[in-house]
Amino acid sequence: MTRCLMVLLVALHGVLGAAQRSARTAPPEFWDQVKFVIERHLGRPYVWGGAGLKSFDCSGFVWRVMFENGILVKRTTARKFYMTLRPAPKTDPFQFGNIVFFDNLKHCGIVNSSSSFYQAQLSKGTNLSEFDEFWKPKICGFRRMPTP
Repeated sequence: MTRCLMVLLVALHGVLGAAQRSARTAPPEFWDQVKFVIERHLGRPYVWGGAGLKSFDCSGFVWRVMFENGILVKRTTARKFYMTLRPAPKTDPFQFGNIVFFDNLKHCGIVNSSSSFYQAQLSKGTNLSEFDEFWKPKICGFRRMPTP
């Protein structure tokens, strides 16, 4: 039993290790491609459980952007993304490509800058939103987007 548990933990560490690579180890061209993929999906309607190509929910949008950039992670909820991805540095959480989480881990988006983020929003679909007086108080954490 102990040996089986150790084998499972080693296998799990390998899977999570690949999913948690530091976002800043990727070359600038990778981040240019991430931005291109995000912008290509802007303006799509919000559909609960949607992961593209024509509609998205928040975690489906984040997953689709990662998937189309060679980051192979399981399609999951915002809460599970938060639990499996590596924390963003506290010194610069608003770095492009970090994943931002809101409202007790019920919503997520992709940081564009210290003033804006990309999201799939119920009322507007996929869009670029401001970190304004509505969104800023709802932030509950940041995680790094893994790199391929």
